[in-house]
Amino acid sequence: MKKCCVALLALLPLTALAYPIDVEKDVEGVKLDYTTYDTDYDMGAITLNNYGDVAAQCKVTFRNGPEAPRVRRVQVPAKQSVDVNAKFNRKIIKLRIALSCKPQ
Repeated sequence: MKKCCVALLALLPLTALAYPIDVEKDVEGVKLDYTTYDTDYDMGAITLNNYGDVAAQCKVTFRNGPEAPRVRRVQVPAKQSVDVNAKFNRKIIKLRIALSCKPQ
């Protein structure tokens, strides 16, 4: 019984692959929502959902510590969604995403 418990405890670190994601959202005049994903150990993604009747022009900035920020500019059509992702050179410990959108 003790061997089974030790084996289960040894496998616990393998299940903790996720990293925290913080999003700073600045949306003016657009009905926009988002969902974040920890795609891989060095890659993060966000899905932007536009629920309004106007297309949105968005700037998404991904930050991972000392690396240079990755900036993506996307257009999100009305009533549709867009996926945006960024790949880094190092393992992500904490991902910070700045989201800024304006109506087009």
